[in-house]
Amino acid sequence: MHFGLYFLWIAGVSSFTLVGSYYARRTGRSDLLIGLYVAFILTAQLLATKIATFDLGFGQFSGPAGVLVFAVTFLLTDIVNERFGPRETRRMIGIAFVAQVASAFFFWLATQFDPAPGWGTDPSTWNAIFGLVPRITVASWVAYLVSENLDVYVYSWFRKLTNGRHLWLRNAISTLPSLAVDSLIFVPLAFAGIPGFPILLAIKGQIVVKWVVGIINIPFMYLNAAMLDHENKNVEQCADTNWPA
Repeated sequence: MHFGLYFLWIAGVSSFTLVGSYYARRTGRSDLLIGLYVAFILTAQLLATKIATFDLGFGQFSGPAGVLVFAVTFLLTDIVNERFGPRETRRMIGIAFVAQVASAFFFWLATQFDPAPGWGTDPSTWNAIFGLVPRITVASWVAYLVSENLDVYVYSWFRKLTNGRHLWLRNAISTLPSLAVDSLIFVPLAFAGIPGFPILLAIKGQIVVKWVVGIINIPFMYLNAAMLDHENKNVEQCADTNWPA
């Protein structure tokens, strides 16, 4: 197992999310959490160009390298939902979607220019990383919008159902199914019909890695809730009270 890499991943998750939560607590604003969320979404898309092997101790699974980053975005949606409510969380998802479209457009635009003479990088390699495959891009957008909004809805519904109790359960019951839905939508939309592509194996690998990350995220949810001063009544006053039925 890559213990050192996983430790660095845990350190990164805790550091960035806690800084965002501290900022939200001090300022009463969600803009840094939103900025981190957008950065994680865009980074996950770039890292998705590399298929990595994850040794989880109980087995080895393959999936996009961006899975470790993308799965953390569901922790951020739950943090923002906990502190600012579902309306602000949906606004964050919308902002990130616009950022994805803008990023995709300018990456595509950059690939249309001829490389300068003497440029040391192989243009085909650069285009393979930053170029767009319309089918995969659209599939990722559809999966993103469905899974992230599902997470918001389930988290808010379960919070209302339990009167704000059982933080770990609403974090898990919203995140884990949403992560599975993301893979169940993305992989078939992006790769169905391609000869020899192992769709079921790809779905399995993604879901297992995402669920491991989702479970590990639970203690981080508690750390961030404590940083946000979750028990303070002012937090509840700032949250959106228009919970879904």
